[in-house]
Amino acid sequence: MEAPAGEAASDSHIVLVHGGCHGGWSWFKVATRLRSAGHRVSTPDLAASGVDPRPLREVPTFRDYTKPLLDLLESLPAGEKVVLVGHSLGGVSIALASEMFPEKIAAAVFLAGFMPDHSSPPSYVLDKFVEGRTLDWMDTEFKPQDPEGKLPTSLLFGPLVTRANFYQLCSPEDLTLGRSLMRVSSMFLDDLRLQHPYTEARYGSVRKVFIVCNTPSSRDSSGG
Repeated sequence: MEAPAGEAASDSHIVLVHGGCHGGWSWFKVATRLRSAGHRVSTPDLAASGVDPRPLREVPTFRDYTKPLLDLLESLPAGEKVVLVGHSLGGVSIALASEMFPEKIAAAVFLAGFMPDHSSPPSYVLDKFVEGRTLDWMDTEFKPQDPEGKLPTSLLFGPLVTRANFYQLCSPEDLTLGRSLMRVSSMFLDDLRLQHPYTEARYGSVRKVFIVCNTPSSRDSSGG
């Protein structure tokens, strides 16, 4: 694949995975800088996110939600490896991808992201986050999608929590853009509680990097 005009060629392929309620659009500044530095960058929209046309009710499991990322990895040429970067809930998505395609991943980077271990169900890290009241959810909306409770509980960040905890260092223009593009999502907790732990042989074999974000204006920087 030839590099676009004005960009240096690079063998690196970085895949940026967004958090809940967001889409590939949320990486637009990071992706621009990485491409300008000569990297190949992919910013997939997970299911029912970004411009993916599916509504959340058509995405019953976390694997369904992550499938666009899994499809991207499956389509890679033999021998090609990528650097996965997952923000917040995207951390669980790159963990699932690492379990399924460890041979295609040079490193998994958890950017203020949830990082499952290989001894507990992947829901464990999310359950502990919720139980610990690390985040003030403020006006976040959690709603059942169906009376029977068969579909995952929906999640949508409200304007107050978005401004106070997720976009507190962003410009007013970025806040407006983010609010206009957010979509209803889910943490898929019930489904993730049913899953087996990711294995040490596969997920555990992938090199991992964890980036902690901390600001004086917020107790938590993980969001979504």
